[in-house]
Amino acid sequence: MFAQEVPLSLTASICFEQLYNGVDGDSASSTELYAILSSLSGMPINQSLAVTGSVNQKGEIQPIGGVNDKIEGFYQVCKLRGLDGSNGVIMPIQNVNNLSLSDEIIEDVKNGKFHIYAISTIDEGIEILTGVPAGKKDSNGKFPAGSINYLVQEKLKKYASVSKDL
Repeated sequence: MFAQEVPLSLTASICFEQLYNGVDGDSASSTELYAILSSLSGMPINQSLAVTGSVNQKGEIQPIGGVNDKIEGFYQVCKLRGLDGSNGVIMPIQNVNNLSLSDEIIEDVKNGKFHIYAISTIDEGIEILTGVPAGKKDSNGKFPAGSINYLVQEKLKKYASVSKDL
């Protein structure tokens, strides 16, 4: 998406070495990408939302395991801290049919005290997390000014320029 006009002069590597149970995987890969996009764009991420979902090379969110446990666990933490309507979970849209949540969570979602966002792309997620449009390329291949993708593209152009000058 970004290395079309200038060489990509950035390598990012994120490693989580913790293992909390016998099942591990790439359920946090979308979260890692959001962190990179936030850093490059300079746009902060809303810290009241939890994120789960793997991501493929096209930016599509893929389903994960344990979706109910993840939502229930984050909900319980939020409940202990006091639900004020700002908390929620971003999850893969493919996992919607797997949801089997407690009546308490369902009621709090209905009443706007807790939110569940089912998404299919990284762009959808970054918009929820930052409140800023992701931005789609126009017919000239440019992102709208001020969008997350525009800000990322500009930072990558800057990195390429610095790399070329060196």
